[in-house]
Amino acid sequence: MLKIAYHPIYTHPLPKGHRFPMIKYELLPKQLLHEGTCIADNFFTPDIPDAVPILAVHTEDYYQSLLDLSIHPKEARKIGFPLSKELVDREVIIADGTIKASEYALQYGIAMNIAGGTHHAYTNRGEAFCLLNDQAIGARYLLQKGLTNKILVVDLDVHQGNGTAEIFENDPAVFTFSMHGANNYPFKKEKSDLDIELPNHTNDKEYLNILKSTLPKLIENQKPDFIYYLCGVDILATDKLGKLGCTVSGCKERDFFVLQTCKDLGLPVMCSMGGGYSPDIKTIIEAHANTFRLAQDIFF
Repeated sequence: MLKIAYHPIYTHPLPKGHRFPMIKYELLPKQLLHEGTCIADNFFTPDIPDAVPILAVHTEDYYQSLLDLSIHPKEARKIGFPLSKELVDREVIIADGTIKASEYALQYGIAMNIAGGTHHAYTNRGEAFCLLNDQAIGARYLLQKGLTNKILVVDLDVHQGNGTAEIFENDPAVFTFSMHGANNYPFKKEKSDLDIELPNHTNDKEYLNILKSTLPKLIENQKPDFIYYLCGVDILATDKLGKLGCTVSGCKERDFFVLQTCKDLGLPVMCSMGGGYSPDIKTIIEAHANTFRLAQDIFF
């Protein structure tokens, strides 16, 4: 059965006019239930986890500064959300959702988190709507538990996974692959194990050709036994923070290729949703929902 992490805390109140579409975390599960892609049993509720897996990725000083809300105002501004206990609880619960979904992926072949993909969080700081790096926390958890030996992070958000690259810079057990817009945030990029930078307005055909010629070779060379897939839908031409030129159908074909590849090769995959900032919320929901529809079709 497809298992999906979801908690009502994912939809966090923001100041009026804030550019982050927080409402998508409320609407997406409703859409999946309404159309029959999912039933209530597909969803599980994460909780506040033990600090151990978080501190395996983030420094104690940084994590403590989040918990007691003592983070420097300049650093808090870089995160882009008003800092509060509820926001920190949200981020911690998202991380727990990814940890538990990682275990479910080992059991069922795939599992997902309605939120997550917080790849701009570094070991010692947060940036760009990311406080804690959920997939990095999940990856380190699996490795330290001896549940996996080699992990491949496939980050197809439009923005480089700079925090993930920094976290695993000297960790040969995790290979970081980020395919992203060349002329987009972060403007000072980190060095992933493999970065592919795409020019503005890259269309479906160009995007998919690059992905299809890259991913199978990468898997063959690296021989991972687990994949983290960050399936941001901010590659769409309509995205306010994007600059690429993909369509909703192209985004769906991307997800199909990644998930079918994992299924064909018997590689467990954990999916975090990542970004999506199109002006019409219906576009964001449709693009994200496609990932869940494909997961059901391919794996179950």
